[in-house]
Amino acid sequence: MFANVFTKTVRDRTTGMLIGAFSVGVMLIFGMAVYRDVDISFYQEMPGAIVELMGIPEEGGVGGLSLGAMYDLIGAFVLAGLAISMGASAVAGEEQDGTLGLLLGNPLSRRGVVVQKALSMVAVVGLGSLILWGFAIVSPLWLDIEMAGLDVPAMVLALFLNSLVYGTLALAIGSWTGNRGAASGAAVALMVVGYLASALFPMTENLDWVGRVFPWHYYSSSHPLTNGLDWGHIAVLAALSVVFFVVAYVGVARRDLKEKSAGVTIFDRLRANPRTQKLMERIAGSARVSRISIKTASEFQAVLVITGAVVFYIGLMMGPLYSLIPDEIKDFVRDFPDALIAMIGGADMSTAAGFLQAEVFSLTAPIAFIVLTATMGARSIAGEEERHTMGLLLGNPVSRSRVVIEKTEAMIGYAVLLGILTFAGTWLGVVIGDLEVTAGQIAATSSLVTLLGLVFGGVALAVGAATGRSRLASGTTAGVAVVAYFVWSFFPLSEAFAGWTVISPFEYYLGSDPLVNGMAWGDAAILAGLFVVLVAVSIPLFSRRDLRG
Repeated sequence: MFANVFTKTVRDRTTGMLIGAFSVGVMLIFGMAVYRDVDISFYQEMPGAIVELMGIPEEGGVGGLSLGAMYDLIGAFVLAGLAISMGASAVAGEEQDGTLGLLLGNPLSRRGVVVQKALSMVAVVGLGSLILWGFAIVSPLWLDIEMAGLDVPAMVLALFLNSLVYGTLALAIGSWTGNRGAASGAAVALMVVGYLASALFPMTENLDWVGRVFPWHYYSSSHPLTNGLDWGHIAVLAALSVVFFVVAYVGVARRDLKEKSAGVTIFDRLRANPRTQKLMERIAGSARVSRISIKTASEFQAVLVITGAVVFYIGLMMGPLYSLIPDEIKDFVRDFPDALIAMIGGADMSTAAGFLQAEVFSLTAPIAFIVLTATMGARSIAGEEERHTMGLLLGNPVSRSRVVIEKTEAMIGYAVLLGILTFAGTWLGVVIGDLEVTAGQIAATSSLVTLLGLVFGGVALAVGAATGRSRLASGTTAGVAVVAYFVWSFFPLSEAFAGWTVISPFEYYLGSDPLVNGMAWGDAAILAGLFVVLVAVSIPLFSRRDLRG
């Protein structure tokens, strides 16, 4: 029995991990090739404190710069994101899909399921870590790049433990709540907020202690690539993983399991209230079609709430935080070379607009949007098939194309709501911090990131419609997003690769610098067109395929 649950989970999750790890590994090769052609002598002129803050040794050279850019941030996000997906689906996902009862129908306890799911997470994340380690060894040999003074095994071990922290946190939340969206959303939120806190608060006086509250501090602050392992930090990461696992182990046995689709949604509560019943009945419409979009929206409330809270509060925080950064740091970062600016999303952090782009709109907001839209896109078609509920939908007088359209409408509605929250939080932060960024510039950028999120949601929808596999759709979308970000931010550093940025959706999101120049309607039209094409492709892909049993 052990082998069945363990090996099945490893088998199901290996494909996504392979896609993610190989995407990051290939980016490392390209990154080293790009940086090899760039003059990196600027590191010799940087103050020692800044070099230490970035984790790049004075003689780390191209190898250290590439590993710092590809693994320390992008690789960490990818590996931790895949661990979060496994943790959130381990109990809550099985429960919401209606398959946990099948597992427990075998001679296996609830806690036995948690143990085997956790072990499978360790195995799959370990596999991804080994792949990254392999690329870090092979890439410099292939490109003839010096790696002296860099402790790659220490960095990979820190990556592995950091990922397990967020994966076991998602496992714990899912085990106690049975809500996959809440589990994955909360873990992603802690990861992103922790990264920002660890990177930004040390720059401000009297606030450097804030970063130590978050697990990310114990992954990155000791700079394992340059300094080797800090065993105290390693112990903290390992202890957090164990604590979260114990919480999951206890929680799963103390709660009544939910029946699939038995939860009461906010729409149900509003329809039951006499004051809002008539309005909600009009919104709900007939029993034939309009309920599909409402049902879809109800299923992803938790993901919207968590991602919305993250982008709102981070946007709100960044305005006042920028006003607290000492002027000498702003003056120094103004002279950062292009190779270094690429590591922070191509933004000039000495200006208010550049700071907001780097800390809100380069990574945080796109991650939030992609988590929301890719989750909805991957589960809109493939998720219904895997839960064996697609037949119930198609048993009504609705066509397959109508199902795709209704699911897309829900995705668009939630993406727009998230865009409004992004604008509101950032604009309030700008007002509080008294920054020279207009509401129109923020609105333009928020609109473009909404369209960017919809593009990647469309990718997930198309892959799910073509394959009927939600995990493959999620993994493919994550891989495409990571590669697209890399192409946009790092390819311009090399004359040989600079022209390829046009293939990245990020080019049409931030390439026009909307936080300075306002809305680029041509770029908005391209992103909207990509989304429409992906949705249009999804309809025949789904309509012409036999449903998976």
